Order: sequence, then C-alpha cells, then structure tokens
Amino acid sequence: MGILTEWITEWLKGLLIEGIMGNLEGLFETVNTRVGEISVQVGTTPAAWNAGVFSLIRQLSETVILPIAGLILTFVATYELIQMILEKNNMHEFDVANIYKWVFKTTCAILILSNTFNIVMAVFDVSQSVIASAAGIVTGETNITPDMLADLEMTLETMELGSLLGLFLQSFLIKFTMLALNIFIFVIVYGRMIEIYLLTSLAPIPVATLSNRELGAMGQNYLRSLFAVGFQGMLILVCVAIYAVLIQGIATGGDPIGAIWGCIGYTVLLCFMLLKTGTISKSIFSAH
Repeated sequence: MGILTEWITEWLKGLLIEGIMGNLEGLFETVNTRVGEISVQVGTTPAAWNAGVFSLIRQLSETVILPIAGLILTFVATYELIQMILEKNNMHEFDVANIYKWVFKTTCAILILSNTFNIVMAVFDVSQSVIASAAGIVTGETNITPDMLADLEMTLETMELGSLLGLFLQSFLIKFTMLALNIFIFVIVYGRMIEIYLLTSLAPIPVATLSNRELGAMGQNYLRSLFAVGFQGMLILVCVAIYAVLIQGIATGGDPIGAIWGCIGYTVLLCFMLLKTGTISKSIFSAH
C-alpha cells in the first residue's frame, strides 16, 4: 500500500511539475519578443511602418483636409489685412510697405501650407534619426534567460505535493498576467504610431493658423505635439533599456519562483512607464 501511495504521489508531482513548466515555458519568450520589437517599432518612420496606411493618410491630408485649410488660411490672411489697415487710423496713416510685408507673409504661409505633409514628415525624420543614434547606446539584452526556468524545474523536483499544487495555481495566474502585459505593450507601441497618423492627417488645419499672431497658438501647439509624440519614442527606448538592466540583475539562485514574480513586477513597471511616456514627452515640449 505504501508503495502504491508513493507511486501516486510521484505521479501527481510529475503532473504538477509538467503543468507548471508548461504554463511558464514559451510565456516569457512571447514577452521577450514583444519587448525586443519595441526598439524596432519606435525607430521606424511613419512612411516605413505601413506603406498602405501611410498612402491613405497622405491622400486624406492632401485631398480632403488641405482645401479646408486653404479656406482657413484665406480667412486668416483677410482678417490680418483688415486688422493691419484699421490699426493705422483707418488708412489715414497707412504705410504702403505694410502691404508688401503682408504679401510676403501670406506667400510664405501658402508655401508652408502646400508643403505641410513634407514638413510633418521631416519632424518625424529628425526624431527617428535621434532614436536610431541612441538605440546602439541605451539598448541592452531584454531576454529573460532560460536558466531561470531550468533552476525552477530542479527546485520543483525537491518540493512536496502541497507546495507544488500552490505553485501550479500561481503559474496559472502568471500565465494570464503575462498575456495581459503582452497585449498592453502591443497596444501602447502600436497606439503611438496610430496617434502619429492621426496627427498627420489633420496637419494642414493647425498649420494654416501659424501666420497669425492671435490664432497662431493653435499651430504652435500642434508643432509641439508633433515633436512630443516623435520624441516619445526616445523615452520608450530609455524605458526598455532600464527594463533590460533590471531583468538581467535578477538573482536566479535560491528562489526561482520569486525571481519569476520579480520579472512580472518589472514587466508591470515597464508597462506603467510606457503609458507615462506620452504625458512626460508632452510636458517637456509644453504641448497639450
């Protein structure tokens, strides 16, 4: 009877160990891959990220939004001309040189508006160039090494049945937690690129107001928002570099399951800081 009980116990322990390792193996590989993709994604320009979406946004911007922006610029230029005339005592003290200044200013505004899409892409080219230059300096190895799982399996073999059952339930929680974090990282990184496309699609409207001193705050804030979302990629890259250092600093000896929970904690911290990068970048560039 004792032999049968021992055999059943060992069989159950084997099932639990296999179940725990099955829940954990491959799980960290998915997160490793997703975190590794962050550096590639933030270093990609809008034109290179998805050619089909980029072409769609460009057509919308140049064929739908640009004519509306042209009407706004016409209103702004006319308003500025009327204001300039009224400032000089209803033309009693009017200087003809002001007309030339107005013509020159309006011409520059038209030129800028007609090249809005290229200007916006130039902003992102500058930010992506900075990100690409920094990538080789700040990035590190973000992989969670398989040695941790190997140490864990050796530790599991020495544990009692009750403890293994508790760890089996923990592994289920770890599995769902890491899957949720994986989705969260995907949403943040890809959401930033969608935000870039949305900002780009409506670019002509705020740019049309830049030439006016009173209405130009709209266009100035838009340009600050462009730089903020562009350089957000730099902050994301720094977050990944910090995450890599923290992950590699986890001690794997003695308490492998604790180390795995530590990895989850650092991954949660990474997701939180990725979420904060947009707010931090906007505060730096005074965008709202």
